[in-house]
Amino acid sequence: MDEISFGTDGWRATLDTFTAERVRIVGQAVADYLQEEGHAGKTVAVGYDARETSRGFAEELCRVLCANGFDALLPERDTPTPVVAWTAKERDLAGALMITASHNPPEYNGVKFIPAGGAPALPEETERVVANLREPESLPEADHGSVEEVDVVGPYVEHALAFADTDLSGLIVAHDAMYGSGRGVTDRLLEAAGADVIRLHDELDPEFGGTHPEPSGDRLGELVDLVQSGEADLGVANDGDADRIGVVTPERGYVDPNLYFTAMYDYLLESQAGDAIRTVSTTFLVDRVAEAHGQSVHETAVGFKWVAEAMRDHDALLGGEESGGFGVRGHLRNKDGVLFSLLTAAAEADESLDDRLDRVREEYGDVVQDRISVDCPDDRKEAVLDALEGEIPDSVAGSEVDRVATVDGFKLLLADGSWLLVRPSGTEPKLRVYAESSSEKRVKNLLAEGRELVEPLV
Repeated sequence: MDEISFGTDGWRATLDTFTAERVRIVGQAVADYLQEEGHAGKTVAVGYDARETSRGFAEELCRVLCANGFDALLPERDTPTPVVAWTAKERDLAGALMITASHNPPEYNGVKFIPAGGAPALPEETERVVANLREPESLPEADHGSVEEVDVVGPYVEHALAFADTDLSGLIVAHDAMYGSGRGVTDRLLEAAGADVIRLHDELDPEFGGTHPEPSGDRLGELVDLVQSGEADLGVANDGDADRIGVVTPERGYVDPNLYFTAMYDYLLESQAGDAIRTVSTTFLVDRVAEAHGQSVHETAVGFKWVAEAMRDHDALLGGEESGGFGVRGHLRNKDGVLFSLLTAAAEADESLDDRLDRVREEYGDVVQDRISVDCPDDRKEAVLDALEGEIPDSVAGSEVDRVATVDGFKLLLADGSWLLVRPSGTEPKLRVYAESSSEKRVKNLLAEGRELVEPLV
């Protein structure tokens, strides 16, 4: 049990640690938590991604849940996390479990717990699950629940088409599934909306082509080449469990998620009002768009669970983070790379993303963001941040520090509109240093001073 550690989004580990025995222990802990919450005897969805071991682990979870009196819904095939989360919300289930290691390499696997309603679990919920970790127990066989294998993709596609209400006829969209669970789902949705779809890496490959399925600029070269050759109007990619999105346009190639966030907020505000939620590491350009439309932006710590909580508290239209996870009001308070692939295509059909981004930059200014990492053992992170509190400078790279925000780490807001952020990584023994300004040169200078500030404290 000591090897089971819930991080920012469930428990992930390499397969020498992520074993069937430990998965069953997690299943028992979730069963105990759901019983404490008054969900005894209800139904739990148990999804799984495209990894070779995922279906087997999902079946182990189903056995434990059923032995505790719950019924289980098991998808017919590997399924995106947002589809499983939406199913839990739509069917008013007790919650869901998802076997996935998301964008991690194939030697990893993981499990996410999704409470009733489909939003990410908050720390107080996962802490209670962790407190319940114990060997599985079983009710008398007469009290066991049952497993029902179901199609969850079809109902989700019908909902998404009605939600987006768009006609993509004449639009050519390239979809890179990165061998993940978005294959046969995101492309199916785009095609159902009328788009012509070019499919990349859409076959089942538990090894993800020998890499890890993360839709970042350095991993989408084939998609970029295809779109920039003129074969497609737009490119979209999903990570391994399809809760994140990467976007490619003819002029820009890979679109920085910060700029993408800004473009999608601008698009959604054309038809409805609402605030935006962004993490502390996400661009201030979103704030400029909000202000121009009489809306507000609410800043959270890094982690979509905090974004989802703030979306609820402020009835926000859009929530997002610079790593490519986005959620929209009225659908699901969770990140969904499948639906956002459709919404992105709808935005492209309305006005090309390249033109929209040109207009946004002209109206609201240019913004450049980057980050670096500084090695820092996990057991030193707290001490380094404590020390940093007493070392905050009066100015950085020639600009005065106007204010220091402490939502997540230390964010130094500078007089010229730039900012520098230092926060601990939630997944690696590192500190992250982010900077945003109006030019690449200034961002590099800010990051260099950030490194000089942090490294002596490690």
